[in-house]
Amino acid sequence: MSKSNYIRLDRFLSNQLNISRNDAKELIKKRLVTVNGETARLFDMKIDPVSDTVVSEGKTILYRKHIYIMLNKPAGVICATRDRLSETVLELIPEELRREGLFPAGRLDKDTVGFVFITDDGELAHDILSPKKHVEKKYFVVLEAPITENDIQAFASGITIDGGEKCLPAKLESGSKPGEVFITLREGKYHQIKRMAEAVENRVLYLKRVRIGGLELDGSLAEGQCRELTAEEVRMIKE
Repeated sequence: MSKSNYIRLDRFLSNQLNISRNDAKELIKKRLVTVNGETARLFDMKIDPVSDTVVSEGKTILYRKHIYIMLNKPAGVICATRDRLSETVLELIPEELRREGLFPAGRLDKDTVGFVFITDDGELAHDILSPKKHVEKKYFVVLEAPITENDIQAFASGITIDGGEKCLPAKLESGSKPGEVFITLREGKYHQIKRMAEAVENRVLYLKRVRIGGLELDGSLAEGQCRELTAEEVRMIKE
């Protein structure tokens, strides 16, 4: 690793342990941190986060450059980093997974539930959200009225929503009950599914995102729960 990638020890502790920089300095001051077996004495000593072994209070810190989280968002929570009036998705992340720079990569409406991808990796988030990439998002939808074959064809052809805005071709599939459908999009216009339903004289009653890219929402996660993704799952989300 080049020297430009070395970081200060107090910053490393702060980011990896989700503590303030002052708390990190306090750990070093109390001689509770070692680097490669030697007691650390300087807050600003430079370390190689990949190759150096850092131990804090007897526990080895496993370095993660970025973190990737799957959240099952409940209704009433907004996809934002902060809000004065409503609870945000970041407030649902447990302390052990929190770190500086986390944000939701893509948004769901306040009343929409399901898969929200949260990370501090801006480059990956850009790839997922870029219109040029066309990463698929799949939704389970309950509609007021059953769909018709004409609806399916209209979605597949690229439906025109209010204001004359043309959508990319989308997949509309019937579910197990009348009114239950799955919709797969390759873009993310404002309130898109609700507006698409209105374009075929229907109305959305319930909306849940169930897949991003090639990664399905973990069925074991209750609403409001989250978990860290594996490297393989992160790869799948880009498909």
